[in-house]
Parts: sequence; structure tokens; C-alpha cells
Amino acid sequence: MAVAPENMEAFDAICKRERAPYAVVGVATEERELKLEDSHFDNTPIDMPMDILLGKTPKMHRDAKTLKVDSPAISREGIEMNDAVDRVLRLPTVAEKTFLITIGDRTVTGLVARDQMVGPWQVPVANCAVTAASYDTYHGEAMSMGERTPVALLDFGASARLAVGESLTNIAATDIGDIKRIKLSANWMSPAGHPGEDAGLYEAVKAVGEELCPALGLTIPVGKDSMSMKTKWNENGEDKEVTSPLSLVITAFGRVEDVRKTVTPQLRTDKGESSLVLVDLGNGKNRLGATALAQVYKQLGDKPADVDNAEQLKGFFDAMQTLVRDGKLVAYHDKGDGGLFVTLAEMTFAGHCGVKADIAG
Repeated sequence: MAVAPENMEAFDAICKRERAPYAVVGVATEERELKLEDSHFDNTPIDMPMDILLGKTPKMHRDAKTLKVDSPAISREGIEMNDAVDRVLRLPTVAEKTFLITIGDRTVTGLVARDQMVGPWQVPVANCAVTAASYDTYHGEAMSMGERTPVALLDFGASARLAVGESLTNIAATDIGDIKRIKLSANWMSPAGHPGEDAGLYEAVKAVGEELCPALGLTIPVGKDSMSMKTKWNENGEDKEVTSPLSLVITAFGRVEDVRKTVTPQLRTDKGESSLVLVDLGNGKNRLGATALAQVYKQLGDKPADVDNAEQLKGFFDAMQTLVRDGKLVAYHDKGDGGLFVTLAEMTFAGHCGVKADIAG
């Protein structure tokens, strides 16, 4: 470690207190040279410019080609409402997840303020996870996730922006305050070298790293990547391969001012009259590309959803934080993989009630 000369006395006192031996082995200099002086032989066994040590590393060169999919719009011919509902609710990304959740203890430490199961009927539809910081405070931490991997088949940038957007609309259900208190972790997966994927990865990273997150005032201090999402093998003399397209999973973290103010999707019939309000961040475009509906009918579609306006998303988050802090929300849920229908269905499942909604306007 490097310690400023004026702090050496304090550093020495700390080391003595902790019984931690240390040795001063050198000093930092303005000259960009690495020197090692040997007092025993009175010579300098190492004396080299730093450019030789670090400055001449070879640069990686990659050839990337942008490829765009040409996919027709979703055909609604033959899609009947009841059948569509059954199919969408069975899609793994939408379907009930109790079988995954109940295999472990959800309350280890006793500090878990909000787990997956919501309401007295324990339906796994929670927006985010919330834990208390200790046993004698209502401060805590929240975590949420966002991903829209299928969208990358149509638009790499939109897939990345939606992952960030979903993590924010999920974590907005708890009392965080300023959006700048949130930090993001990015988990990138890509089949590097596959035609079109290198350029797609660049587009996605640029979309969130240089454009969306700076506009929102967010940083991504941590993350990981898996750049080998492709495998090849030979079976009975036939070459085969499986390629996994670009995927970005965003995890959002933030400190919570009061864990008790976290709002769940559970509709309440014991709170008097209430109104269901749709805040449409898609601005009425209702794009169906790569949606759950498209997937269950083996289609892709043409135009996917996207985060079109960073300021609008930030304004939404700020507004929700004000409502959460003031206790104005009875229930809250984001519009996820299955669209507005699944959002309303999950809220009614958690509340054991029905809903009368008019979306014609």
C-alpha cells in the first residue's frame, strides 16, 4: 500500500496497536522509472523505464461486422385470448416460481424484511429483496434484477437498456430516495467471434455505459463477463454447434431509508376504495417484438420495447419514491415479461381478489 509521508506516524501507531509488522520498501517518484537499490552490494540490480515494463503491451485487434435481423411483425392470426393466457402463464420466465424458492430458507439471519413470497397467501411476486441493516434500525439494503435477453435477437442496445430499466422499476418499490444511491452490477454473456455478436456487444455496452447510465446518474462499479457462450462438437462425423446470443443481467443495489415502507404487488380489499393506475413508460407504442406472447407462438416480431427517454424513466423513479415515502401506494408492480395482463394477474393472485380494468383509453 502507499501511505503519504505525513500519515506515517498514524500508520505506525495503527500497526503497533494491531501488532502488524510492516516495512517501508520504497517511495513513489515523478520519474517514470523502476529502481531497486541493494545496500548490501551497493548497486542497482533493477533500473528500467516503466514503458518497458508496462507500456509496450500488444493491442488486441478484432474484426466486427454489424448484422441486423429481418423479422416480420407478429401475426395475430389464430391467437385466441384464453389460449394466449394459458400459454403465457406457462412460459418459464412468467410462470410461478415456488418450486425454486421453497428449496431454501428465505429468512436466514432474521434480517430479511422482504423475501419473494408476498401476502398471507405467500405468492412469489415480490418486486425486490430488502434486508435490514441490523436488529435495532429500520435502515437496510435492497436488491433487484433486470434482464431482457430475447430482445437482443432484434436489438442489442434495446435489450441492454431494458435490463437497466427493469432493475430500476423493480427497486422503485422500496424507500431509497435519490436514484444516485443505486449502484449496478452488470453480468455480460456473449459468444465472442460469432458473426454479428462482437458488434452487438459493443452496441449494448455503449448503450448503457456511455448513454443511458450517465443520463440517469448511475454507475456500474462491478460485474463479470462470459465471452465464450458458444460450443462446437462432432457427432457421428457431423459438425454441430450451439450459440447463446448476447445476454445482459443487471443487478441493482441501494440503501433503504425505512424497510417498513416497501410496497408489494398485493392488492388490498381492506383499505377502502382504491384505483389502479398504469404509468406507461412505453408511451402507447405497445411493441410486441420478442415478448412472451411472441415466444409462446414461436414468433419473434419486428420491433421490441425500449427505454426511449432516460429523463422520463428518472422522473418515474423519483415520483414513485415520493409516493412510497409518503405512504400513498397500496400496491405497486412493474410491467414485466408477460405485459400488463400478467402484471394485473400477479397482483390479483397476491391479493386473492378480482380486478375490473379498462385499457381502451
